[in-house]
Amino acid sequence: MVTTPPKRNPLLPLFYSWGQKLGWLAAWGWTIIAGGGGLGLLITRGPLPLTNGWFALFSGISACPLSAWLLKKYGITLSGWARFAIAFLIIVVGRLVLKIEGRGTFLIDLSRCWKEGCF
Repeated sequence: MVTTPPKRNPLLPLFYSWGQKLGWLAAWGWTIIAGGGGLGLLITRGPLPLTNGWFALFSGISACPLSAWLLKKYGITLSGWARFAIAFLIIVVGRLVLKIEGRGTFLIDLSRCWKEGCF
């Protein structure tokens, strides 16, 4: 008895391609906003002591699709979710360091954002 394989949904590849495009855009967005913002903080506030600028810059670099391409070239393959988790973890560690040093709060106080800026 020959069985036929179940029919695949013809829209399934379309969802994969949209998901990949959305992930690519999110990665570049994170890179530009976090990495560019971190670089801006380093330029305006200086490199020492450790500031949010360093953590934002490294978070942007870790989320960047170009860094993923370079890692893949040298045999290290990370999924998009792993890169996002690393980038998010770097931001969390940066906030924790500022809290431990006593120069900020762990969570952003949104009530001050309108007056002083969030970062």
